[in-house]
Amino acid sequence: MSKTTTKQLRLGVLLSGGGRTLANLLATDDLPAEVAVVIASRPCAGLDSARRDGLNAHLVPYQDYGPARLGEYSDRISELLDQAGVDFVLMAGFLSMWIIPPRYEGRVLNIHPALLPNFGGRGMFGRHVHEAVLAAGCNISGCTVHFVTNEYDAGPIIVQKEVEVFNTDTPETLAARVFEQECIAYPQAVRLLAEGRVEIDGKIVRLRG
Repeated sequence: MSKTTTKQLRLGVLLSGGGRTLANLLATDDLPAEVAVVIASRPCAGLDSARRDGLNAHLVPYQDYGPARLGEYSDRISELLDQAGVDFVLMAGFLSMWIIPPRYEGRVLNIHPALLPNFGGRGMFGRHVHEAVLAAGCNISGCTVHFVTNEYDAGPIIVQKEVEVFNTDTPETLAARVFEQECIAYPQAVRLLAEGRVEIDGKIVRLRG
């Protein structure tokens, strides 16, 4: 059996909020990656925290562009990622649209707070997802790390983690348990990428080794 070679990855992180996912990545021991650039779509605590940590952090306000200039907005994000020389891009609560150019296909990841393909799509983020899970009467929820395409929540799945849903759950209590699993799943996906074990086969991810 051949020995796995692990590459040190350069990551770009896109965020729009508090930066909990970024903080978890930075706090993960022995993660074979460094955060090369952080890009925020609006002023937020996550951007402030990245700057305090001395990271290469940029604000690209979506409101300065809007839907009519989405192409320009997307180009600016891609330009900053190019300049930082990133291997992969991790969305970490990024709430703006970024048109992924061909050179970044298969290199962008997101973590979704449900078990895709259920409870995904436009408008399904944060509390909205957990409310929908509870309204559907699900017994199991969880999180999904997946590749990002230019279609909402439709890219190949890399890692999923499950949590039990209790009768007493609120969106907040369910969200807290799901986030605990997110803190495990995202670093796991990064390690798989660094080890070169992730292969995209059409709409499916196959893990080598």
